[in-house]
Amino acid sequence: MKHEPGIFERSDPEAIAAADAQAEADIPAGRVHSHAIVGEWSMTWGKPGRLPFKDWLAQRNG
Repeated sequence: MKHEPGIFERSDPEAIAAADAQAEADIPAGRVHSHAIVGEWSMTWGKPGRLPFKDWLAQRNG
């Protein structure tokens, strides 16, 4: 039987290039957060009231 690649096994070079370009633009624009902040947010996953990152960050920063 021939193996059919799953959705995570398929490469989309255009999507990868677009994501890389966005990341490269985010760094000089200051749209980055420290590993510690992202790690703190990730500890809320699976808990009641979990918020999307931007909302959590706004609430955290008051």
